[in-house]
Amino acid sequence: MNDLESMLQDIRWEVEVTRRYIGKDALSPRVMQAMREVPRERFVPEEMRSLAFRNGPVPIGHGQTISQPYIVALMTDLLEPEPQDVILEVGTGSGYQAAVLSRLVERVYSLEIIEPLALEARQRLAELGYDNVEVRHADGYAGLPEHAPYDGIIVTAAAPIVPPPLIEQLKPGARLVIPVGQPGWSQTLKVLEKRQNGEIHERDVLDVAFVPLTGSLGTQ
Repeated sequence: MNDLESMLQDIRWEVEVTRRYIGKDALSPRVMQAMREVPRERFVPEEMRSLAFRNGPVPIGHGQTISQPYIVALMTDLLEPEPQDVILEVGTGSGYQAAVLSRLVERVYSLEIIEPLALEARQRLAELGYDNVEVRHADGYAGLPEHAPYDGIIVTAAAPIVPPPLIEQLKPGARLVIPVGQPGWSQTLKVLEKRQNGEIHERDVLDVAFVPLTGSLGTQ
């Protein structure tokens, strides 16, 4: 079994182990195909490529990580992306999550507060041909109002609370997938769905561990 197949097998195993929490026995075939297609090894530092497919996060510099493959796949699945969707991502990191989403939706806008990471991710995504992803150096707390409302929003760092601007920028019927909690303490992966009448339905999915969201809600 090669490294990619081993990663996909690990994702399926994690789904089996956590199925009573996540409420499903398998992830979307579209999501799994996107995980297969995106070359994860290109989104980690060269000296870390031997760890690219491991079942865990990998450091990418600047105190940040590329998330565990299972978590990337799960969060993508929970977003329920459709081909015509426009998605906002908060926390570009290396660009891996945005690349996975790009295979599933029409357009991805991705915000990264750490400027060197934003620049590197923009260049990497362009070189790999992910031309439906736009990376901006920005504080994700405020979202990106100019392209709102979004068909889904995904946050790849833990916020102490759910940023209200992100809820405001969701379309009715859309979902926000976000880890919430303090660094070093319990964090919970949450799915918030905006109902057609504007009400928000919130569901706790799984205990997780993410780097903290910085900027307006974080440590800076």
